[in-house]
Amino acid sequence: MAPQAAAPRIGVIVPATDGPSTLARCVDAIRDSSDSPEEVIVVAEPAGTGPAAARNAGAERATGDILVFVDADVIVHPDALGRIRAAFGRDPSLQALFGSYDDEPGASGAVSGFRNLLHHHVHQQAAGPAETFWAGLGAIRRQAFFAVGGFDQSRFPRASIEDVELGMRLVAGGNRIWLDPEIQGTHLKGWTLLGMLRTDFARRGFPWVRLLVRSRTVPRHLNLGWTHRLSAVASLLALFAVVRRRPGLLAGAALALVGLNRSLYALVLRRLGPGGALAGVGVHMLHHLAATASVAAGVAADALGGSDTRRSTPWSGDRSPPSESTLPVPVDEATARQP
Repeated sequence: MAPQAAAPRIGVIVPATDGPSTLARCVDAIRDSSDSPEEVIVVAEPAGTGPAAARNAGAERATGDILVFVDADVIVHPDALGRIRAAFGRDPSLQALFGSYDDEPGASGAVSGFRNLLHHHVHQQAAGPAETFWAGLGAIRRQAFFAVGGFDQSRFPRASIEDVELGMRLVAGGNRIWLDPEIQGTHLKGWTLLGMLRTDFARRGFPWVRLLVRSRTVPRHLNLGWTHRLSAVASLLALFAVVRRRPGLLAGAALALVGLNRSLYALVLRRLGPGGALAGVGVHMLHHLAATASVAAGVAADALGGSDTRRSTPWSGDRSPPSESTLPVPVDEATARQP
């Protein structure tokens, strides 16, 4: 019998350059995992540095075979890291893997509850092969990460779609990515309505549209599936109904949105109650309207300014930085499990 291959070593990287109040809880959960990692690296300096650069700095410091990225406002489930290690151990062809938020958001309020449950529901419905990556709770083989140049910290100096763009480069390079919704963590982030709309439009939607225009691809998974597109149409009808003061059309659009997303609203009803579910209809419509506006803005920007042809300049991983602007972000804390 051939000897069994050794389990891959795991290095967990937590970007924390924005001084998150949830960091201690995040790190404690990682260390208390049923299958604890060989190392935990928290990147906390310099303050204000974007997550792309912070994750790259952590990856350079890490020694594990598998780089696991966990956001500082995520509390990993006890079995999450064990599931990640097992998945890579049994499938040598797997190059990247990511999971999902759970259905118990840590922040109160209708906006926070609905927004986090929406993210959970989207990932739960999309298990299997993926054309993107998610760094909230995701893992990549070290060799594949360095081969494609890591996160593009030049293009994404602040939190944006740096994980989505990395996933597209991984897939373009022939790497296989898998979404396993059983790998879960609790999201502690609290959302305001304005913050949600700003993120959906400026930090996620608009750059994502520019990225899709440049790549000439339109994925049919996660937030770009047909259910989401039809939901956007229903939201536009609702906006038209409000402007034209047509309550009947508004009610019909709301019912259509709920009907298209029956399983989502059943989940929201269970977790947030009738009031939260009712408020969720309005939050959901605004979410889709922001996303739709980002599509229009992205396409218009491409038409007026040409394709986004800026050359992607991913971090090279070179320990000899060519200039001060590309210095690796210092690693504030690195701890290793003792053998």
